[in-house]
Amino acid sequence: MDNQSLDAIYQSYMLDIYRYLLSLCRDPYLTEDLVQETFFRAYLHIEDIDEKKIKPWLFSVAYHAFIDIKRKEKHSTIKEESFFQKIAETDSLEKKVILNEQLREVEQIIYHMDEKQRQAILLVDFNQLSYKEAASVISVNLSHLKILLFRARQAIRQQSERSEFDE
Repeated sequence: MDNQSLDAIYQSYMLDIYRYLLSLCRDPYLTEDLVQETFFRAYLHIEDIDEKKIKPWLFSVAYHAFIDIKRKEKHSTIKEESFFQKIAETDSLEKKVILNEQLREVEQIIYHMDEKQRQAILLVDFNQLSYKEAASVISVNLSHLKILLFRARQAIRQQSERSEFDE
């Protein structure tokens, strides 16, 4: 691929990769470094990748860059607000507050999930990768990915129902 197509790929997927990595590490500065690392690695190997599989491949590269950093740090911490807390403009302040609260609840539920469940739900539900693509990114078979998604979605549903009953 030439530089123009790499630029086009960067423009097309940078925000998706950024949001995904931010949801994993919860640190905007580290996220920026990981995005750079992801696209640097992509630059080195992009000629070997089928253009139709660029998006899942980039998510896989991003995930592995995150894992590499995580292994080095050993202990992750919550440092900044995540993308879940940055919501779009809404009609009223009341709707915005309610939506923000709901997103924080979902974020906390996802944050406390098993690593593979968190990966599955972030890749499929938040980044619209296919089941097959997501399974490839987190190195599990398709049936295991479906189980992970089912359990993750079930956990969100159960926690949401408990929150409604607590009010």
